[in-house]
Amino acid sequence: MASPLVNLARLAKAGIVLAQHGVRLVPDGARLPPVLKLALALTWPIRVVTAPFRWRRKPETRISRALSTLGPSYIKLGQFLATRADIIGPRLAGELAMLQDRMPPFPQEEARASVETALGGRIEDHFSEFGPPVAAASIAQVHKAVAVDNGTARTVAVKILRPGVERRFKSDLDSYYFAARQIERFHAPSRRLRPVAVVENLDRTTELELDLRLEAAAISEMADNIATDIPRSDESTGFRVPAIDWRRTQKRVMTLEWIDGIPISDHARLKAAGFEPKRLGLTVLRSFLTHAMRDGFFHADMHQGNLLVDPQGRVVAVDFGIMGRLGPRERRFLAEILHGLITRDYHRAAAIHFEAGYVPTHHSIDVFAQAMRAIGEPIHGRTADEISMADLLGQLFAYTEVFDMETRPELILLQKSMVIVEGVARSLDPSLNLWSAAEPVAREWIETNLGVIGRLKEAGEGASEMAKVLSAAPAVLAQAERTALALAALATDGVRLDDSTIARMAAADAKQNKWWSLALWVGAASLAVMAAHQVGLI
Repeated sequence: MASPLVNLARLAKAGIVLAQHGVRLVPDGARLPPVLKLALALTWPIRVVTAPFRWRRKPETRISRALSTLGPSYIKLGQFLATRADIIGPRLAGELAMLQDRMPPFPQEEARASVETALGGRIEDHFSEFGPPVAAASIAQVHKAVAVDNGTARTVAVKILRPGVERRFKSDLDSYYFAARQIERFHAPSRRLRPVAVVENLDRTTELELDLRLEAAAISEMADNIATDIPRSDESTGFRVPAIDWRRTQKRVMTLEWIDGIPISDHARLKAAGFEPKRLGLTVLRSFLTHAMRDGFFHADMHQGNLLVDPQGRVVAVDFGIMGRLGPRERRFLAEILHGLITRDYHRAAAIHFEAGYVPTHHSIDVFAQAMRAIGEPIHGRTADEISMADLLGQLFAYTEVFDMETRPELILLQKSMVIVEGVARSLDPSLNLWSAAEPVAREWIETNLGVIGRLKEAGEGASEMAKVLSAAPAVLAQAERTALALAALATDGVRLDDSTIARMAAADAKQNKWWSLALWVGAASLAVMAAHQVGLI
């Protein structure tokens, strides 16, 4: 870990570059600690001197140029902050949302050397053809190649990490952690936003992106989940992911199926090929919600550049470097919030916030339900093109402060991803009603998990766990008996135990037997209640 002086120097350099490009990553009207006010004041002369060189540049272009100059980790930081309008404000979040992760490719010779180092031997041992890069981003670039197995040639995509990218990320993340800790230490109002947790989330996401074996595993896991998808009649043919070539995949190199498809943003070609954009929009939206709610595992970077439509009309997602996971608790939260807003059951939508622990208990559920109604009512019955997602998120973030809600790191990626997916779906169908499209998915999850089927499933799982506990009881009691006999033998053979020691041991043994008996009674009672539920007695 770098020293504070080194981190300060890194942050100062970044501040100078941002000032040169006229970028001010601070929300309008924000209450800043004195040290940050001083830092911003010191950049004022730089902004004045460089102003003539920026007059013709749009704000989003300035941000893109500045972050590209600072390097890969700052591009990722910018993309990450685009999801945090509560920290940087809606205006900057909107500008960062247009940030494109594009960088000049590194040389072909370095790419070949990376492949040979990762896979061993010469590149010709693995690919009969290896073309120049077709796409380059901050972390990796992609080459088109041909692999031959058992006499069959296949066109593949080869993704290769940039040389030295791990070292660069580590040093920059050190400075992010340093800045986040200082903010939490000296600026109390920011603690609610949990800046250190935000950096930790970025750190974990980046760590996954820097090991291409993990990305390959994510694609494989999603393929297994998708195998259970059943497309609805009002959607397109379905959703799929590329196949992985595990023989040619290592930490810094990943090989997968090459997808010949139409970019989902090319509406003219889609229509010419006979694909209906409205159905594709439903496929994108509902597939995402299904994977998030049903599987708890979703593609967290489903922008238009990562989605293609294959000749069979299936939406194909690529670039699985950023994935999101939700536990059962978060999935229930998502499903019930969606269902509550869709059905206008604002009290239930508010109550689930309290049950999940997202709103402190000193607040009123009724008052929070009133806030949920203020958000939900204005958007009911309106099409997507009439709803400003920035305004909607602005209201939500405003209420998080009013109701003392802490940032939930596990929901950050979901929040970002829903905005992106909604934007893709809207581009395919401007009249799409987000709530109507989401309702079948939310209802299906609730019926499966909170309805009769869900209750029986929970009862079955509970009975199974309790059966394991009860089946282990004889072994535990036998072990206790063996321990008591061993102690008695030791006492008989010459190890002296005084009266007080024996009394304490007896009391401890009695206490253990008491609690074990109580556990058995509770277990038996629980099984009885579960059985009664299953047969409909209670």
